[in-house]
Amino acid sequence: MGRRYKTYGLMIDLSRNAVMSLEGWRKFLPLVKKMGYNAIFLYTEDTYEVEDEPFFGYMRGRYSIEEMRELEALGEEYGIEMIPCIQTLGHLEQIFKWGAFKKDTDSTLLVGDERTYELIDRMFKTLCGVFKTRRIHVGMDEAEDLGLGNYLRENGYETQGNIMRRHLERVKEIADKYGYELLIWSDMFFRGWNGGKYYAEKTEIPKEYRDAVVDGITPVYWDYYMSDETRYDDMISNHRQLSKDIWFAGGIWTWLGFSPSNKYSLKTMLPALRVCNREKVKNVFFTMWGDNGAETSRFSVLAAMHYIGELGKGNTDEASIKAKFKSRFGIEYDEFCLLDDPNRVALDPESPFENNSTSKYMFYSDYFNGHYDFTVREGGNEYYKELEGKLSAVAKKSRKYGYLFDTQAKLCRVLSDKYELGVKTRAAYKAGNKEELLRLANEEYTRLEKNIPIFFKAFEKQWMLENKACGFEVQELRIGGLIARTASCKRRLLDYVSGKLDSIPELEAEVLPFGGRKVGCGGYFNRHHLTATSNIIVD
Repeated sequence: MGRRYKTYGLMIDLSRNAVMSLEGWRKFLPLVKKMGYNAIFLYTEDTYEVEDEPFFGYMRGRYSIEEMRELEALGEEYGIEMIPCIQTLGHLEQIFKWGAFKKDTDSTLLVGDERTYELIDRMFKTLCGVFKTRRIHVGMDEAEDLGLGNYLRENGYETQGNIMRRHLERVKEIADKYGYELLIWSDMFFRGWNGGKYYAEKTEIPKEYRDAVVDGITPVYWDYYMSDETRYDDMISNHRQLSKDIWFAGGIWTWLGFSPSNKYSLKTMLPALRVCNREKVKNVFFTMWGDNGAETSRFSVLAAMHYIGELGKGNTDEASIKAKFKSRFGIEYDEFCLLDDPNRVALDPESPFENNSTSKYMFYSDYFNGHYDFTVREGGNEYYKELEGKLSAVAKKSRKYGYLFDTQAKLCRVLSDKYELGVKTRAAYKAGNKEELLRLANEEYTRLEKNIPIFFKAFEKQWMLENKACGFEVQELRIGGLIARTASCKRRLLDYVSGKLDSIPELEAEVLPFGGRKVGCGGYFNRHHLTATSNIIVD
C-alpha cells in the first residue's frame, strides 16, 4: 500500500470556545501521526495572539505566541506540518465587539479600508514568526453579505466577484512579503452568480468569477454532506475552471452537539475520496468543526479518523481496518461507534442525511415550550435507557477512553426521561390528568434534577481533559439554565396540581411542525438559542 496524497490532513476548529490545550495536543498528535496524517490545519478565527493587536482574541482563550511555538515544536516532533487556517474576510464576528476594527457587516471586514490590511499584515507577520510552513489558509468563506453593509454606503454597489478580486489582490500582496502560498475556501466564487448557493451541477462559471481567483491562490472545495459521487464529481469539474490546482476538504462530523457521527463521516467521505482518487486530487484534508459551542470531543471520532487514515494509505479492506483499530485502541470499532447513537434515535429512513443533532436539541428543549417536540419518536425514552447500558459497559472496559463513553452514557440517562417528557407533560395537561402530572413531577422531573448535574460533571471532566477552561463558561450558563428551568417547571406543575395555579398557558399551545419537517423524525438543529426556547436569547 502506498500513500495516495501529498497532503493528507485534519483541520481542527479552535474558534468555537473549545481551544485545545497543549496537554490535549500532546495526546492527540501521536494518534494523528500513527493514523497516517501529515498535516494539521489550526482553524483560528481570532483565537491566536496577533502582535500589536491586544483586542484580537481578547478574553477568548487565544493561543499566545509562546503556545504557538510549542505547537510548532510538537508538530516537528511528530513530522506533522502545522498550517495556520485563519480568516481574512468573514467569520470575524468576535473581533468587532471591542470597536477596534473596521467592518462591512457584523461578521465581515471592510474591504478597501487600510485598517483591514494593517490587521491582515500583522496576522501574517505574527504567524510567519512562529510556524515554519510557508502555506497558510486565509479562509474567506460564507461572506454572503460582502459589500452590502458599510462598504455599500461608502462605495455604492459592486458585484461580489469584483470586490473579492480586489481584496484577494491586496491579501496576496501582503502574503508575498512573508513568502506565503495561499489557500482559500472556494464558495464565494460560486455564491454571487448561483443564487447564494455553493453547489452547482457541472456548468460554465461566469468569467467574472473565474477571473476573481488571483494567480497563485489555491481554491479549496469543501463538502461533507453527500453520500453519492455525482455532486463531488460535478463540483471538482467546476473547480477546475477556477484553477488547475485544487484541494478538497471533507468532514469528520464533530459539530452535532454533544455526540459525534463517525458513521455519517464515512457515509460521505468514502464516495468523496473515490472521486478525489479518480480525478487525481492530491491534497486533501478533513474538517472537524465545532459549531455552537464545540461540545463534541475530538477524540470521539477516532474511529472515523482511523478508517479515513487507512484509506489514505490505500487500505480499503474493511475487516483489516477494523482489526487494526481494535489492536491500536483496545475497543472494537463498532463498539466505539456507539458514541454516535444518541443522535440516531429518530433518523428519517427516506433521507440520505444522518447529521441529526437530536441529543443536543432535545437535551435543551423546553418542557413547556418544546417547539421541537413534533420530532419526537414514541419509544425514544426506552431507546436512550438501553443505549445508556451499552455505553456504560464500554466505559468500564476502556481505561484510556472510558471517559468518552461515560459522558455519553450520562447524557442518555438524562434523555431517557427528558426526550419524551414535553410530549407527555402536554398530553397529560390537555387530558386534565392531574394524577399523571403529579407522577411526572415527582418521578421524571425529580430524576432530572439529580441526573442533569451528574451529566454536567462528566461533561466538564471531558472538556478539561482536552481543552482550555476559557469557553466552558458558556456550557455552565446553558446547563445551569436548564437546571433552573427543570426546577421551575416541576414547581409549576405541582402548584397546578395542588390548585395554586388555575392553568399553565404554555401547555395549551399546539406543537406545529415547521420548515417542511416530518413528524417523528429528528433533524439538524444545532443552535442553543433557537432550540432552548421559542423566545429571544440573542437579540
